[in-house]
Amino acid sequence: MQNAASPAPIESALLKQAAGDAIVHGYFTREGGLSDGLYRGLNVGLGSNDDREKVMENRRRVAAWFGQPLEKLATVHQVHSPDAVIVGGSYNGACPEADALVTATPGLVLGVLAADCGPILFADPENQVIGAAHAGWKGALTGVLENTIAAMENLGAKRETIVACLGPSISQASYEVGPEFVDRFVTHDLSYERYFIPSEKPGHSMFDLQALTVDRLRKAGVRAESLGICTYPDSERFFSYRRTTHNKEPDYGRQISAISIREI
Repeated sequence: MQNAASPAPIESALLKQAAGDAIVHGYFTREGGLSDGLYRGLNVGLGSNDDREKVMENRRRVAAWFGQPLEKLATVHQVHSPDAVIVGGSYNGACPEADALVTATPGLVLGVLAADCGPILFADPENQVIGAAHAGWKGALTGVLENTIAAMENLGAKRETIVACLGPSISQASYEVGPEFVDRFVTHDLSYERYFIPSEKPGHSMFDLQALTVDRLRKAGVRAESLGICTYPDSERFFSYRRTTHNKEPDYGRQISAISIREI
């Protein structure tokens, strides 16, 4: 059954204040989609087992929210890498293996998918360059955030005028990890101990991916904030890989976060 509601994405106050109406963005929820069952709502995940026609219609609705056709919605084949790609006016719908994309082309809609991992939207309104990145623990640790900023600089952006916001993602209260996970981070940087607190399970910890993400953005020299929204407990609004796993469900959907330079 079709959901009569329209997509109603969440906005970042920081991005909105910095960019005004020149750059449009939204962190989309499950609201306003055609899918049903496990995928109820605005599932845009082509990697899910949802009906492909419904997924494509959901993607079309996202593009339409920006006033664009589906062909202008650019996404990548996300592989938890540190890689960022540049897309432009010749974008042909290809989805290269990468976890971030940037552009200076008005009208293109850059989208990243997530279901607990962090969707980060970037904007340099002064130089009219935007970016979108997908950062789970691996991407955040290996440099996808910094590489997105560098790719934006290649298009003329300046770090001091870039703003970024982390959207709905899993919070520390819902992200339990084992000792080998902690060791990986502490081996990388001893100060990363601060992102872990003991859990109720002996030898395990609760990991603050949201804080790590925002801290790395700020260390890279951009203004950054987090929406502070956790995907795990809010099944009405968000898909969650970890919640699906805990509930022993066979599959899950993905929500999208997207940004576009408004065409004049």
